[in-house]
Amino acid sequence: MAKKIEKKKTTVTTKKKIVSKAKETKPKIKAKKVAPEKIKSEEVDISNLSREKLISKFATHEGDTGSPEVQIALFSQRIVQLSEHLKKNRKDNHSRRGLFQIIGKRRRLLQFIENKDKERYQELIKKLGLKK
Repeated sequence: MAKKIEKKKTTVTTKKKIVSKAKETKPKIKAKKVAPEKIKSEEVDISNLSREKLISKFATHEGDTGSPEVQIALFSQRIVQLSEHLKKNRKDNHSRRGLFQIIGKRRRLLQFIENKDKERYQELIKKLGLKK
């Protein structure tokens, strides 16, 4: 006697995704704002200042856009922006490399000012709120 082998028929059913017409919203990540009492009297919050205000704040004379103080302030602002970007986009290695380059440029300019005039250096560090 030969046994009959019955094949089981399997049916695959796919469930359709129910898509709502309402737009999915992601929670927005807000940048942390420093409370006014945490900012020292001379320290400037460079992350929220526009480029023109930053230049006028750190300029040594009228029309000054290229002094080391202005350049360091602009680099510091860019460093803050890139750091925030990299917190959200951890795998963005191109931006990370750019950040390291800007940090190096700022470090060299700070070293230049420190060697040239210690008082000027201390004042700039105090205004920017950098550690040193």
